[in-house]
Amino acid sequence: MRSADFLWNAAPSDLQLADGQVHVLAAPLDASANRLAELAQWLAPDEWQRAKRFHLERDSRRFIIGRGTLREILGGLLDVKPLSVVFSYGQFGKPSLATPGAAHSLRFNLAHSDSIAVYAFAKHELGVDIERIRALAEAEQIAARFFSPREAGRWRALPARLRSEAFFNCWTRKEAYLKAVGSGLDDRLSQIEVSFASGATAELPGIFHDSPSWFLHPLTPVAAYVGALAIKQDGLQVNCWRWPGLP
Repeated sequence: MRSADFLWNAAPSDLQLADGQVHVLAAPLDASANRLAELAQWLAPDEWQRAKRFHLERDSRRFIIGRGTLREILGGLLDVKPLSVVFSYGQFGKPSLATPGAAHSLRFNLAHSDSIAVYAFAKHELGVDIERIRALAEAEQIAARFFSPREAGRWRALPARLRSEAFFNCWTRKEAYLKAVGSGLDDRLSQIEVSFASGATAELPGIFHDSPSWFLHPLTPVAAYVGALAIKQDGLQVNCWRWPGLP
């Protein structure tokens, strides 16, 4: 897989998706009142119901901004009004386009952590995940349950100062793959083995399902965040973009 842009430059206003391309966009989930109102007008009734279920107003606002931004991007890629985009959902909640016609060739996935969201678009199945790097008191217990024995051993052997970033590199790469195949997390995370070093390489050795045909791409959209893109096609041009408002 080739990366065309590790620098996350500003997304062009006329962004289009060509064959052989993947677009990954990072966007803010905090915005001004005017921006919130602009994005809110594009949500469907079921999305409003989901927004109302959040206990904290901040989380509700971020859901509205995140879903409105997704519709904004898809509207541009499909040349339709954002409100006209219709979603369907898989068994484990993976969203896809329910719009008829050429839209079925477009695949997308999204993830968020704190105030940042990432969106990935291609003409192949894909999954994406992101996490803010932070210390977790329960990291040891999570690694014991969800990392493979070899991964857990390598992670424990790292110097303490490297463990938090390595933990989230490992987690996001596993979750991006499971989101790509549309599977639930449950205990399958421990059946997937990935590399978790920082940098431009990410491996998926393939000890679960058809993982040899999947490819991983590490993502670092902003400082203190790491993520991963999983896609079932090699040799694609991966373009990383910053959506307006990202600090």
